[in-house]
Amino acid sequence: MSAPRTPRPARKKPGPQAPAKHVEPREKASLHPRNRHQGRYDFAALIKSTPELAKFVIINPYGKESIDFASPEAVRVFNRALLKAFYGITHWDIPADYLCPPVPGRADYVHFLADLLASGNDGMIPRGAAVKVLDVGTGANCVYPLIGHSDYRWQFVGSDIDTTAIASARTIVAANGLNKAIQIRQQTERKHILLGLLESTEQFDLTMCNPPFHASLEEATRGSSRKWRALGKADPKRKLPVLNFGGQAAELWCEGGEARFVTQLISESARVGQQVLWFSTLVSKASNLPAIQAALKKAGALHSQVVEMAQGQKQSRFVAWTFQTPEHQQAWRQRWVRKD
Repeated sequence: MSAPRTPRPARKKPGPQAPAKHVEPREKASLHPRNRHQGRYDFAALIKSTPELAKFVIINPYGKESIDFASPEAVRVFNRALLKAFYGITHWDIPADYLCPPVPGRADYVHFLADLLASGNDGMIPRGAAVKVLDVGTGANCVYPLIGHSDYRWQFVGSDIDTTAIASARTIVAANGLNKAIQIRQQTERKHILLGLLESTEQFDLTMCNPPFHASLEEATRGSSRKWRALGKADPKRKLPVLNFGGQAAELWCEGGEARFVTQLISESARVGQQVLWFSTLVSKASNLPAIQAALKKAGALHSQVVEMAQGQKQSRFVAWTFQTPEHQQAWRQRWVRKD
């Protein structure tokens, strides 16, 4: 992308803000229409591509093939098989006890963000290297950049504060020959999220974030216990992992939990508001939305929306906001056209 003009500071006294737009999912418990993971998985095909998956396939209580989601190793190998079969990722692994996210839900976030860009581009999704995305907290798994580049050919910068996660993500990127498409960058200012991370001359069309949802390890552990009960896994004779999808401290919890993290992200976003078209973050708890919307108003966001998503029994959502006027959004669109 071409170097922008000198960023303008966020306005101190924003005018009246329209209420946040709330976008409901098209259909209850359904994946995004462009999500590759519709319907049941063809385990024979997955095993043919990734033979090591075979030993983790089980028959669930409904008589269907599945995997044992109580096994971190099974989930990791299943993710590896999905990324290889659906996205052409030939090498993918993560260190023990790091977050191993479910791929279908992560893909949904990417597709709905593509819709967000299309909404300001006459319904056309901008594709290719002209679109630059910042993944805040990319983790050891680097899943968002892998999916986003595969499906839309977007350019990514993935950031993290954890040195082990950074090393893992860089290994994945290099092993798959994606160094020109995906850059991994360490946030060295541990008290900040965006500040000190963005270079003064760069611009991003999107930022995305999967924030730490919990306020403590104890809260994260209780959340996993509830998931086990919901999945029918609470067998007292069996030793289950403490955290069902793994995760380090910075990936799962922080002081003040999700609400505090997201409100800080919003506050910092105002400082770099002219370098980004759309900021966004997942929000796990709907009860946090009022505080988040208050923070958006305080920061002077000109427009925001809440997009609901659903995967099976899980309901999720993300919040997106911008400091760009309609005129500046139009200028952003023209840059996509010139570089397409």
